Amino acid sequence: MKYTEGAFRDWGYELVKSEFRQECITERESWVLSNKEADRELSVEDNARQIDPGYDSLTPEKQQKICQEVQQILDDIWDSHGGGKWKSKIMVNDRIADSIFQQIQTRPDEYSILATMNLNGDYLSDAAAAIVGGLGMSPGANIGDNCAIFEATHGTAPKHAGLDRINPGSVILSGVMMLEFMGWQEAADLIQTGLAKAIANREVTYDLARLMNPPVDPPLKCSEFAQAINKHYA
Repeated sequence: MKYTEGAFRDWGYELVKSEFRQECITERESWVLSNKEADRELSVEDNARQIDPGYDSLTPEKQQKICQEVQQILDDIWDSHGGGKWKSKIMVNDRIADSIFQQIQTRPDEYSILATMNLNGDYLSDAAAAIVGGLGMSPGANIGDNCAIFEATHGTAPKHAGLDRINPGSVILSGVMMLEFMGWQEAADLIQTGLAKAIANREVTYDLARLMNPPVDPPLKCSEFAQAINKHYA
């Protein structure tokens, strides 16, 4: 993990600093700048001590390395990001996998974009989907430089084929993302309104029905849920 996920993290920071320097700030850089803004006379060593609470217990070599990091940040971006200007930048930080797994469920509003490797991305996207009702409500997209494909996040489910019971929300919301990508926001908003009103009215398929209190019985069929969305779009 140190060599794979750690390298992925390092590459991410390198990309931010080499290609998006004016638009971004890393979390650690923001600590250095905010410390300096709070006390313009703050020494590099004291700044280093604030961003690394265990500073005084480190070896002289490690202390020197942190001081060099602080000085480099101040030299590189104080003029462009200091004085509070960093607060309007995109904040880039990293999280340990188990930590973000619980944070995405307890504090999802703190994160806008998660860049992960494949396995961690599978875990986190499923956890995020659970917050909104499960994989049946989770849209997906593959967006490249020249084209984009929008699809449900889950795989195929042959055992449910032809039974008219699966939640179509994931595919429908993938269509919403496609419309937004195309710039057709009005149509996207109408679909989302219809979907939200249908759920609020307890007109849902079996996967959502069993999560409600009391459970919805009987739940709608797949086709009936689509009809309910259409009925409530205005």
